[in-house]
Amino acid sequence: MSILSRRGRLAIAAVVDIAVHAVDGPVSAKALAARHNLPPRHLEPLLQALVRSGILRGLRGPRGGYDVARDRAKITCGDIVRTAVGSGIDEIDTLSPLMEAIIVPAMAEAEHDYFARLDRISVAELCAKTQEAVEAIPGLLEPA
Repeated sequence: MSILSRRGRLAIAAVVDIAVHAVDGPVSAKALAARHNLPPRHLEPLLQALVRSGILRGLRGPRGGYDVARDRAKITCGDIVRTAVGSGIDEIDTLSPLMEAIIVPAMAEAEHDYFARLDRISVAELCAKTQEAVEAIPGLLEPA
């Protein structure tokens, strides 16, 4: 069981994919979706959230698409996941004393540690690993 949601994993994969493929120009949502075997409409809300947070840059027009908005070394997996799935414990109107005194603080500490580790993984590192793996894994950067 993965602690990282599917949406979080997909967001990281999308940003790394765009970072790797946007060398010659923006990456279209259609091309990105094809490589991840998803309908383009499935990715659009996620990509737009990443644009609003300043991780991606959206370019309109016939040659439009998405590119990384800032230095790949300064974008972390923590940034991406926070944007994709949010952070913090879901707000509940009324918490039991056990939840309030013990569970919520313990989970907040675990979440802090989790995001601290994600914040140490940059898109640049994942791009480098992707480039290294291209020869070893046929079809790694091709449509599924």
